[in-house]
Amino acid sequence: MRDEPRFTEDADRTVLWVSTSIDTRGGVSSFVRTMQGTELWLDWHIHHVATHSDGSRAKRIEIFLRAVPGLLRALLSRPALVHIHMSSYGSFFRKSIVVWLAALLRVPVVLHVHGGEFHKFYSAAPVVMRAFIRRTLESAVVVVALGATWRQRLQRVAPKAKVVIVPNAVRLAHPVAQPSPGEPVRMLFLGRVADSKGTFDLLDAWAAAFGGNDQAARLTIAGDGEIDRARKRVTALGLGACVEILGWMPAPQVDDLLGSSHVLVLPSYNEGQPMAILEAMAHGLCVLATDVGGIPDLVDDRCGILIRPGDAAALAAGLTRVATASAERRAIAEASWHRARDEFDATVVSRRLDTIYREILS
Repeated sequence: MRDEPRFTEDADRTVLWVSTSIDTRGGVSSFVRTMQGTELWLDWHIHHVATHSDGSRAKRIEIFLRAVPGLLRALLSRPALVHIHMSSYGSFFRKSIVVWLAALLRVPVVLHVHGGEFHKFYSAAPVVMRAFIRRTLESAVVVVALGATWRQRLQRVAPKAKVVIVPNAVRLAHPVAQPSPGEPVRMLFLGRVADSKGTFDLLDAWAAAFGGNDQAARLTIAGDGEIDRARKRVTALGLGACVEILGWMPAPQVDDLLGSSHVLVLPSYNEGQPMAILEAMAHGLCVLATDVGGIPDLVDDRCGILIRPGDAAALAAGLTRVATASAERRAIAEASWHRARDEFDATVVSRRLDTIYREILS
């Protein structure tokens, strides 16, 4: 589907979405792609304008400037409302221009905040900028938070804003089959390979839990970032027989990895609402993650195992637990899939957005 908007005469049922390109990496583009496959996209004649893409700073500025004419045409066509997906830092400043253009044209704004570090971005800003951030959020008719943790944080930033919860969405897959007796448990890390994501904590904990033994469990790491450093760490720790570093993978191959794994491990130090966890739940994987950001909004003690970030002993113990306690791992995986079905399936989330749109326009 093209990013350039198409127009409809039924303006009362037209919604303009503004976000990063659907071809970029990350949770926002994944959410937009998922929603494109729902009835919401057709029922509300949603048109999408991309104001950002991956690449250098110069390229990102160029893409934003090139998007401005189409954005202005879309706003001047008087859509029923504009749904803006923003994160922190540069994303906020780009999207704030759209917020205030929509306000000038009296088009209602739904402001969907995806940034896992938005509260840190706000706290580090100068006083005048904090006032601008607060006023921008409060100018929207609705601010969307990904979970209860983020609603509280956004409400502290903008006390007068109406903040509602809409989680990220996934498409359900068939639950994965658990390993047969004697077969190694396949664990998967998806995300940026970096200290902030706990990737190197994971490698150290893996060495403590299993050493170079590839009989009990195997680990695959897929993502961009410090790939060479991770491969050197694997070699230094003698883990080459049971740990594979793949680097970044396109979406179809990620789906294949999820479908052939049993456990997702994400020992991050900070997160918003990671799509990796939602996708793992949608495939019926057991989740081992840290209790940071919006992760506890997704995973409770029935459908995952949560530990503190940076706790090497707890991470090693968690790895051993999910590798050896097969009945518990199976029960957690089953509960994980059912929660994804009941709360995070794309159809469920799209109905929530439909309700919000109707309430705004009623």
